[in-house]
Amino acid sequence: DAAGVLADAIQQGRRLLLVADYDCDGATACAVGLRALRSMGATVDFLVPNRFETGYGLSPAVVDLAVQHPAGRPDLIITVDNGIASIDGVDAARAAGIDVVITDHHLPGDRLPDALAIVNPNQPGCGFPSKNLAGVGVIFYVMMALRAELRARGVFPADGGPRLDLLADLVALGAVADVVKLDANNRLLVTQGLHRIRSGVMQPGVRALFAVAGRDPRRACAFDMGFAVGPRINAAGRLADMSVGIQCLTTDNDAEALQLARELDRMNQERR
Repeated sequence: DAAGVLADAIQQGRRLLLVADYDCDGATACAVGLRALRSMGATVDFLVPNRFETGYGLSPAVVDLAVQHPAGRPDLIITVDNGIASIDGVDAARAAGIDVVITDHHLPGDRLPDALAIVNPNQPGCGFPSKNLAGVGVIFYVMMALRAELRARGVFPADGGPRLDLLADLVALGAVADVVKLDANNRLLVTQGLHRIRSGVMQPGVRALFAVAGRDPRRACAFDMGFAVGPRINAAGRLADMSVGIQCLTTDNDAEALQLARELDRMNQERR
């Protein structure tokens, strides 16, 4: 359902806005969504709330910020790593004429938000076998479903479209940093990400974060994700503005990535 909604939105030229949580899982999930959606032709930007001002998740205050977004008022909000409890926020978005798709992995409450689609392996009636996905894993599968939908519509050839496996480093980083259970599926996702990083295939921001942390990506392991790279991204959301972390993970400019990674490293020193 979510893939169909997103495919329609892309084909209609609608403006999409990702609303992310302010930890490493949220930042990597946002980066996966941004990179994948842009590679599939979407007009998309992101908003990460300040945890000290708007509270957690898609609150009515966050909807107000979305309406005034510098990139323009969105037609569709996509939550990443949050939203399953955002009943009031989804109602506020709908009242403002903005549709919502929720992607989350947190446990739902008694009521679900009135969104166009909700993708969460832990919601009632979901048959997805891997219940331990992090938020980044959920959006990664949504992006694979969207690519399949666009293939089915003839936008991409049957085996064409963007190489989503190139985002494996981000999926692995978010999963390890969020300390989700390494069941068979998560272990596969993390293994693929580590394999790519060791092979030198990673986002410029991930390479820069390894550099400022003094870790060798050719020998990357889960420890690096959990205790070197992840905390430097988390520091932005804990102290200031997680958008610095997301910009680091989404820039394709090596020099900019290193500058942002150094800023994250400085924030992490301050956090300590």
